[in-house]
Amino acid sequence: MRFKPNSTVATIIEHDGKLLFVEEIDNNKPVYNQPAGHLEINESLVEAAKREVLEETGHTCNITHYMGLYTFTAPSNQTTYHRHCFIGTSTSYDPNHKLDEGIIGIKWLTIEELIASKCARSPLVIKCAQDYLNGKRYPLNLIYEHAND
Repeated sequence: MRFKPNSTVATIIEHDGKLLFVEEIDNNKPVYNQPAGHLEINESLVEAAKREVLEETGHTCNITHYMGLYTFTAPSNQTTYHRHCFIGTSTSYDPNHKLDEGIIGIKWLTIEELIASKCARSPLVIKCAQDYLNGKRYPLNLIYEHAND
Protein backbone atom coordinates (compact mmCIF):
# COMPACT_ATOMS: atom_id res chain seq x y z
CA MET A 1 0.00 0.00 0.00
CA ARG A 2 1.26 3.47 -0.88
CA PHE A 3 1.86 5.98 1.94
CA LYS A 4 -0.36 9.06 1.53
CA PRO A 5 0.02 11.66 4.28
CA ASN A 6 -2.63 14.35 4.68
CA SER A 7 -1.57 17.85 3.59
CA THR A 8 -2.70 20.55 5.98
CA VAL A 9 -2.01 24.24 6.58
CA ALA A 10 -1.92 26.29 9.78
CA THR A 11 -1.39 29.99 10.35
CA ILE A 12 0.12 31.93 13.25
CA ILE A 13 -1.35 35.40 13.78
CA GLU A 14 -0.15 37.64 16.62
CA HIS A 15 -1.78 40.71 18.12
CA ASP A 16 -0.74 42.58 21.28
CA GLY A 17 1.60 39.77 22.36
CA LYS A 18 -1.00 37.03 22.03
CA LEU A 19 -1.53 34.39 19.35
CA LEU A 20 -4.81 33.57 17.64
CA PHE A 21 -6.22 30.12 18.34
CA VAL A 22 -9.46 28.39 17.54
CA GLU A 23 -11.24 26.49 20.26
CA GLU A 24 -12.75 23.38 18.70
CA ILE A 25 -14.06 19.96 19.63
CA ASP A 26 -11.78 16.96 19.07
CA ASN A 27 -12.69 13.53 20.44
CA ASN A 28 -15.57 15.12 22.40
CA LYS A 29 -13.39 17.61 24.27
CA PRO A 30 -12.47 21.27 23.66
CA VAL A 31 -8.95 21.85 22.35
CA TYR A 32 -6.91 24.75 20.97
CA ASN A 33 -5.40 24.84 17.50
CA GLN A 34 -4.05 27.43 15.14
CA PRO A 35 -6.53 28.19 12.36
CA ALA A 36 -5.80 25.10 10.29
CA GLY A 37 -7.24 22.59 7.87
CA HIS A 38 -6.80 20.44 4.82
CA LEU A 39 -5.61 21.54 1.41
CA GLU A 40 -8.38 21.37 -1.22
CA ILE A 41 -8.10 20.36 -4.89
CA ASN A 42 -6.56 23.05 -7.14
CA GLU A 43 -5.73 25.26 -4.14
CA SER A 44 -2.29 26.64 -3.36
CA LEU A 45 -0.92 26.31 0.15
CA VAL A 46 -1.19 30.08 0.70
CA GLU A 47 -4.77 30.14 -0.61
CA ALA A 48 -5.64 27.28 1.75
CA ALA A 49 -4.08 29.09 4.71
CA LYS A 50 -6.07 32.28 4.01
CA ARG A 51 -9.30 30.32 3.51
CA GLU A 52 -8.89 28.36 6.75
CA VAL A 53 -8.20 31.51 8.76
CA LEU A 54 -11.37 33.14 7.43
CA GLU A 55 -13.56 30.03 7.82
CA GLU A 56 -12.41 29.29 11.36
CA THR A 57 -11.96 32.78 12.84
CA GLY A 58 -13.73 35.45 10.77
CA HIS A 59 -10.36 37.15 10.17
CA THR A 60 -9.22 38.04 6.67
CA CYS A 61 -5.45 37.76 6.60
CA ASN A 62 -2.34 38.43 4.61
CA ILE A 63 0.16 35.56 4.63
CA THR A 64 3.65 37.02 5.14
CA HIS A 65 6.02 34.10 5.79
CA TYR A 66 6.43 30.34 5.68
CA MET A 67 7.54 28.73 8.93
CA GLY A 68 8.10 25.21 7.80
CA LEU A 69 6.82 21.69 7.35
CA TYR A 70 5.82 19.82 10.50
CA THR A 71 4.93 16.13 10.53
CA PHE A 72 2.83 14.25 13.04
CA THR A 73 1.20 10.82 13.20
CA ALA A 74 -1.92 10.97 15.35
CA PRO A 75 -1.97 8.13 17.87
CA SER A 76 -5.79 8.03 17.78
CA ASN A 77 -6.04 7.02 14.10
CA GLN A 78 -2.43 6.52 12.89
CA THR A 79 -2.98 9.21 10.23
CA THR A 80 0.17 11.13 9.29
CA TYR A 81 -0.20 14.85 8.72
CA HIS A 82 2.19 17.13 6.84
CA ARG A 83 1.42 20.55 8.28
CA HIS A 84 2.63 23.60 6.39
CA CYS A 85 2.76 26.41 8.92
CA PHE A 86 2.51 30.06 7.87
CA ILE A 87 2.68 33.45 9.52
CA GLY A 88 0.03 36.01 8.73
CA THR A 89 -1.44 39.33 9.79
CA SER A 90 -5.12 40.06 10.22
CA THR A 91 -6.32 42.71 7.78
CA SER A 92 -9.96 42.72 8.93
CA TYR A 93 -12.30 40.91 11.28
CA ASP A 94 -16.00 40.10 10.94
CA PRO A 95 -17.38 39.11 14.37
CA ASN A 96 -20.61 37.96 12.67
CA HIS A 97 -18.85 35.52 10.29
CA LYS A 98 -20.34 32.04 10.64
CA LEU A 99 -17.48 29.82 11.84
CA ASP A 100 -16.84 26.28 10.58
CA GLU A 101 -18.77 23.45 12.18
CA GLY A 102 -17.08 22.22 15.33
CA ILE A 103 -15.48 25.59 16.11
CA ILE A 104 -16.56 26.91 19.52
CA GLY A 105 -14.88 30.28 19.09
CA ILE A 106 -11.58 32.08 18.91
CA LYS A 107 -9.11 32.83 21.71
CA TRP A 108 -6.06 35.07 21.93
CA LEU A 109 -3.53 33.34 24.19
CA THR A 110 0.10 33.67 25.19
CA ILE A 111 2.27 30.58 24.79
CA GLU A 112 2.24 30.25 28.58
CA GLU A 113 -1.57 30.24 28.64
CA LEU A 114 -1.67 27.66 25.85
CA ILE A 115 0.75 25.32 27.63
CA ALA A 116 -0.97 25.79 31.01
CA SER A 117 -4.35 24.92 29.47
CA LYS A 118 -3.09 21.41 28.55
CA CYS A 119 -5.60 21.64 25.69
CA ALA A 120 -3.39 21.86 22.59
CA ARG A 121 -4.91 19.69 19.85
CA SER A 122 -1.50 18.16 19.06
CA PRO A 123 2.15 18.73 19.96
CA LEU A 124 2.48 20.66 16.67
CA VAL A 125 0.29 23.48 18.02
CA ILE A 126 2.80 24.25 20.77
CA LYS A 127 5.85 23.60 18.56
CA CYS A 128 4.61 26.00 15.86
CA ALA A 129 3.87 28.70 18.46
CA GLN A 130 7.32 28.25 20.03
CA ASP A 131 9.07 28.37 16.65
CA TYR A 132 7.20 31.57 15.77
CA LEU A 133 8.17 33.21 19.06
CA ASN A 134 11.79 32.11 18.49
CA GLY A 135 11.83 33.98 15.18
CA LYS A 136 11.62 31.07 12.74
CA ARG A 137 10.39 32.36 9.36
CA TYR A 138 11.20 31.99 5.72
CA PRO A 139 10.16 33.95 2.62
CA LEU A 140 7.10 32.65 0.81
CA ASN A 141 9.15 32.09 -2.35
CA LEU A 142 10.69 29.10 -0.57
CA ILE A 143 7.59 27.30 -1.87
CA TYR A 144 7.22 26.65 -5.57
CA GLU A 145 3.78 25.53 -6.72
CA HIS A 146 3.40 24.91 -10.43
CA ALA A 147 0.03 26.14 -11.68
CA ASN A 148 -1.62 24.18 -14.48
CA ASP A 149 -3.30 26.67 -16.77
